[in-house]
Amino acid sequence: MTFPQLTRTEWLCLAGGLALLVMIVELIRKRRLREEYALLWIAASFSVVVLALSRPLLHAVAAAVGVYYPPMVLPLIAGFFGMLLAIHFSLVISRLASENRLLAQDVALLKLELAELKGERSS
Repeated sequence: MTFPQLTRTEWLCLAGGLALLVMIVELIRKRRLREEYALLWIAASFSVVVLALSRPLLHAVAAAVGVYYPPMVLPLIAGFFGMLLAIHFSLVISRLASENRLLAQDVALLKLELAELKGERSS
C-alpha cells in the first residue's frame, strides 16, 4: 500500500483532523460531550481528513473557491467550521440566558408568594 505524496501542510492537517476526530469520539464515549454538539466537530474533522487525503478533491475545492495553493483550503475549511461552531454555541448560550432569566423571575415570584403566605400565617 502506498501513501500519496502529501505536502507538509497536508500532513499537518491530516494529523490535526485525525487527532480531533479521536478526541471527539473519546469525549462522547466518556459522556463529557453531547452528541448534538459533536456533530459539527465530527463533520469538521472528517472533512479536513478527507480533503487532506484526496488531492483531486482538494484541487477541485481550491479551484471552486479560488485558492491558488490547494493545501491552504484545509485551514480555510477548518476555520469555516470553527465559525459555524461559534454561531451554534452563541445561539445555545442566548437561549440558555433567556431561560435563566425566566427561571430567576419564577423563583422571585415564588419567594414573594412564600413570604406572603408566611406573613398571613403569623398574623
